[in-house]
Amino acid sequence: QPFAEPGSAGRRREAARSVRIFWHQLLGEQRLFWRSKEAAIFVFILPILLFVLVGSLYGEQIEGHPAGSVLLVGLLCYGVANTAFSGLAIALVVRREGGVLKRVRATPLPATTYFASLLVSTILTFALQAVALVALGYFAYNAELPQRPFAFALALLVGTLAFAGLGLGTAALIRSGEGSSAVVNVLLLPMAFLSGSFGPTRRYPEVLRAIGELLPLKHLVEIVRAVALNHGSLWRPTDLAVLLAWGLGGLLIATRRFRWEPQAA
Repeated sequence: QPFAEPGSAGRRREAARSVRIFWHQLLGEQRLFWRSKEAAIFVFILPILLFVLVGSLYGEQIEGHPAGSVLLVGLLCYGVANTAFSGLAIALVVRREGGVLKRVRATPLPATTYFASLLVSTILTFALQAVALVALGYFAYNAELPQRPFAFALALLVGTLAFAGLGLGTAALIRSGEGSSAVVNVLLLPMAFLSGSFGPTRRYPEVLRAIGELLPLKHLVEIVRAVALNHGSLWRPTDLAVLLAWGLGGLLIATRRFRWEPQAA
């Protein structure tokens, strides 16, 4: 452009360079994930195996809906938490305690680019997992496909972002790389049972149902269920408020407590 402002070409080159760095880091994150067999099994394959196990426990219908459809919603929401919360928290703690984050911090790579690539890599991993879960539910358990796929995908994306924020906050609080897996599983598995990821909670004791109402996964399940099973709206103010409050709370903790250097004594 002949009348471009001075320096505009330089800004375009800098923007293009930032994009190249982001894509390079994103590809690196994906390679790191898939090269780790333990991470692939824990994060990617576990929800699929749980679907097979839980699917064998129920009949044809759950609460007036095809059992496969109800279980698909629950296991997708569990997959969100398992990937964006557990997977992200464990990866960051292990990298921090192994000195990887300290070395990354010493490079010219901006922190925002690093975390953005990590977040997008997490979203891509869950997207592949979601496709596998939907295919398994449809072909093996007669689950119905969502009639509002855009709202369905958006609900899962909102959940992924919220649990990623929670994962960052949790990573900032865990001090030991060896104990990171134990800590997140102690948090995630009871939450999944209390939130209805593995089946209805209507027969649970009242106190357990009350605890479940406070947990972010319960509200994600309610949002996705409303969209996928009842063909309702994504806009559920109470459920969204609780879910996003947990995510923002995790981000707030991360901004104050996250460290790049090893923390174990």
